[in-house]
Amino acid sequence: MKNRQKHAGTIRTVLSAVVLLAVAGAILLALLNRQVVDTGGRWIVSEDEASKLGGVDCILVLGAAVYANKYPSEMLEDRLAEGVRLYHLGVSDRLLMSGDNGKVSYNEVKVMKDYAVRYGVPSSHIFQDHAGFSTYESMYRARDVFVAKKIVIVTQRYHLYRAVYIARALGLDAYGVASDPRPYAGQALREMREILARPKDVFNCIFKPRPTYLGDVIPVGGNGDITD
Repeated sequence: MKNRQKHAGTIRTVLSAVVLLAVAGAILLALLNRQVVDTGGRWIVSEDEASKLGGVDCILVLGAAVYANKYPSEMLEDRLAEGVRLYHLGVSDRLLMSGDNGKVSYNEVKVMKDYAVRYGVPSSHIFQDHAGFSTYESMYRARDVFVAKKIVIVTQRYHLYRAVYIARALGLDAYGVASDPRPYAGQALREMREILARPKDVFNCIFKPRPTYLGDVIPVGGNGDITD
């Protein structure tokens, strides 16, 4: 009988500890998400506000899925349309396309450049970051490889909070313009993933790990064709 009571007491203690850890984890997750949203959100601006910033080194468009190495997904197309619009508004005379080109068979940034050229941006004004494998790496490489100091980031708003937060934590004078002209399939899942990604990148910004690749310095003020 005593052994049974002792066993039950141990189970209750373990369960209580698990519940407490789960509650503490949920609170930490919520606090870190709030930190990213509040901090990043302070630097999200309208197109008109972006056009008045002055001295912007580049408009940084973050990559997303492409199809058949030719066509941007809806999310990426909307990011590109906004980036091109900001270019034509005079926010900056340079576009930096940052995305995944980790395989020969998959090249986000070429699709992104082709889109911008099709809509009137000179090829030499478009830089391709082939190793923007994550939001954190895109910001790190914008600073260290492309030598950008003041940037305007373009992506969907749910993602923009984190992108601007990371850029600012890495010392960039960063602003964001959201590209959300329509709803997207699967957005609920993306929002859930973002809740986990924000705390991860808070810690990345504390410890500042190097990205997968750095490589030669390519100042964004030069000729973008060198990155083809």
